Amino acid sequence: MKKMIAAFAVLAATALNSSALILHTKVTQGDIEGVEHNGAALYKRIPYAEAPVGELRWKAPVPKAPWQGVYKADEWGARPPQPAAPGQDGGMSEDCLYLSVTTPAKSTDEKLPVFVMIHGGGFLTGSYMGTQESFVEEGIIYCSIEYRLGALGFMAHPQLSAESPNKISGNYGILDQIEALRWIHNNIAAFGGDPDKVTIAGESAGGISVSILCGSPLTKGLFRGAICESGSSFWPVGDSRNGNTAILHSAAAEKEGLAFQKRMGKKNIKQMRKLSTKELVDSTSMEGFWPIVDGYAITDDQYKLYEKGIYNDVNVIVGWNSDEGSLFCRPMPVEMYRARVNSIYGDFAPRIFEQYPATNEQEACYALSDIFRDGSFGWCSYAWGNLQSRTGKGKVYMYYFDQDSENTILRSPRGGATHVAEMPFIYGYKFKPVEMNQIETHMLEIMSSYWINFTKTGDPNAEALPYWAPYKQGEASMMIMRNGFFLDKMPNQAQMDLFEDFFKSRRK
Repeated sequence: MKKMIAAFAVLAATALNSSALILHTKVTQGDIEGVEHNGAALYKRIPYAEAPVGELRWKAPVPKAPWQGVYKADEWGARPPQPAAPGQDGGMSEDCLYLSVTTPAKSTDEKLPVFVMIHGGGFLTGSYMGTQESFVEEGIIYCSIEYRLGALGFMAHPQLSAESPNKISGNYGILDQIEALRWIHNNIAAFGGDPDKVTIAGESAGGISVSILCGSPLTKGLFRGAICESGSSFWPVGDSRNGNTAILHSAAAEKEGLAFQKRMGKKNIKQMRKLSTKELVDSTSMEGFWPIVDGYAITDDQYKLYEKGIYNDVNVIVGWNSDEGSLFCRPMPVEMYRARVNSIYGDFAPRIFEQYPATNEQEACYALSDIFRDGSFGWCSYAWGNLQSRTGKGKVYMYYFDQDSENTILRSPRGGATHVAEMPFIYGYKFKPVEMNQIETHMLEIMSSYWINFTKTGDPNAEALPYWAPYKQGEASMMIMRNGFFLDKMPNQAQMDLFEDFFKSRRK
């Protein structure tokens, strides 16, 4: 009998706790209702903009209009149209501009800090679906946002520019992210959040997005902190991306849009808008469409903007992994490796070969992997840290993740940390059914604490954690994450110097 009474007491307490959550609230568009999820209120499918379909395809997001009655956000929205993995052909739609909110708040007066996740996927794949209990349990509101991808999210075209009020096109996915951040800023108080305590975060394309948002004049006041994992966008402006060595200007991007239209066999944008989403997705290659310098959302070469101090000067965490490129490279003949380097780096190829030598197919793979790591991930983060620490007031916390683990998408044959390898140590993701060992568990506890502390205060440090010093160029202020945590100077400094010289030579 006593056990039965105790059980009823637990059930009653759980019900009371659930009813105390903010499961019903009012936002700009009207009343909205969520569901209970692991002791928090979860709103899965909040529309922040009108569905970008029909005449709204390839147009800037239109804020969501008010709705009648109570909107039930109890199911996840569709993924943006993208190449489908086997068995995942369903659940995609151009009607995809949604965000989620998971809040532990019991009152709208709590003013909790807010963490906004921007997913990666090469601006071609990915989804906002999912929650982050470890953050929510620490009193943080977790949001994730969806945005348009591929040709639907980033195709520029002269006809689209002509019909735009700002005379621009492309960057629709970036504009979606900005519209979502505006919605969060205007409505997060209804979920117990503080609009002045928003931290944006992302990995890979999500990290590049975070970097772009930090440099955009359209996001001023929308966040107070930023976390960029394996991303950043500090390349020079150019006519061709050619191996992640430039970000396109509008004219070059519009030219690519016209070429895409020709490949689709259409005469104009009116006909392009009648194409099915499947036709567009099936015809879009990896990295076929990307953010561009449009003079509006992305106003210039971000390196130049930071040199001039023209950016959102907030505290940031920025870093990359020791073997990022291994996910993207495969063994190849040395002759093919040398031809590829010559085609991308031209007069800098001899210096590239000196720093990244190869005498056989496996070494060519490793060399290309390291070039990809340093040119696509490392140098941009390095440039960001150097520029902001010189021209800004916001603190920069730099890291280099070098933990080998079985729990990653692809394990490095050299024992380094591949692309996305840091994510299980921050968010507890399980890419494979393996258990973390004692060292990895310890690192997870510390890394997640850094991210949580930063979201709460703008500083990753707290008592009993290894001290993480603000970054200063040339000093032992880089947090090395390998079987623990220690501060040291920049790894691969010679390679960073090489890419600094290369990108300087390409900067107009």
